[in-house]
Amino acid sequence: MPSRRVRIDRLIDLWDPVLRRAFLESIALLRSAAQLDVIEAALARGDVETALQAVQLDPIAFRPWDIAISRMFEAGANVVTATLPVLSDPATGLRTVFQFDVRNPAAERYLFERSSTKVVQIIADQRDMIRTFLTAGMEAGNNPRTVALDLVGRVNPATGRREGGFIGLTSSQEQWLANYAEELRNLDPAALDRALRDARFDPAIRRAIETGEPIPDGTINAALTNYRNRALRYRAETIARTEALTSLHEAQRQAFQQAVENGLDPNDVRKTWRATKDDRTRDSHAAMDGETVGIDELFVTGAGNLLGYPGDPNGPPEEVINCRCWLEERVDFLANIE
Repeated sequence: MPSRRVRIDRLIDLWDPVLRRAFLESIALLRSAAQLDVIEAALARGDVETALQAVQLDPIAFRPWDIAISRMFEAGANVVTATLPVLSDPATGLRTVFQFDVRNPAAERYLFERSSTKVVQIIADQRDMIRTFLTAGMEAGNNPRTVALDLVGRVNPATGRREGGFIGLTSSQEQWLANYAEELRNLDPAALDRALRDARFDPAIRRAIETGEPIPDGTINAALTNYRNRALRYRAETIARTEALTSLHEAQRQAFQQAVENGLDPNDVRKTWRATKDDRTRDSHAAMDGETVGIDELFVTGAGNLLGYPGDPNGPPEEVINCRCWLEERVDFLANIE
């Protein structure tokens, strides 16, 4: 019998940029909501907690992200159901054409819980990072206005939007920036090895290192601003890719599950792990390439972890983040399937 498969990797490539833009839009909303003057005044009197409150980390800013995830989830499930066979009852002649119901309780529960969990994680990390950043700036005696602008970003006259701020970055990325700033001020050649640097500043930095002359503050600030922008885009790419993989495979799983609830025999459905075969593929995933299990069974990775599909949120981060594998599901046609 022929095999029907849905290449989720193609859908990921389609929706990845959509999610990336939605994440960046959400961060832009967070930045625009920050009360710059209140942050500056609070820092001037040493009140970090009030400054943190003035950042206004409101989860509603992630509404663009929620909408994009929901649209992608439904689109992915619809692609799956479009490949399913039509069931025909030989006794009555009635036919069942499978369609995906995004209002199904399981689908709505997944979208709500997945979105809520991710937004809570992002907001919590932002709160910790911002508190650390503001405290460090205050303890270093930095100008309150400069600290506030470094946090929320400076307005780009061309776009009217704030750019180059710390909001949206992770705690780890905030440390990358601190290290990069120190390297620039100390004329450390390591500054020229950073993957996210803007190479347009390399000639000026290299000259300063060779001559021992300090890098002008304006050059350092511009280099840091561009580094922050690139770090934010890198984070957006990582989150978008991981969330697209997870949500589209969950859509695939739920589409088949709804089909089973409407008459498809679960014993006729098999799923196969397909690894992306290049030097970036995890060894634990390459070892599973071609492994086939039942619709409700789990894959065992080469590292011994259990995954329902690539990007399974129940798996450990080291098996999930930036995974590029995909799942092939096959329906074995029986006599009553057209």
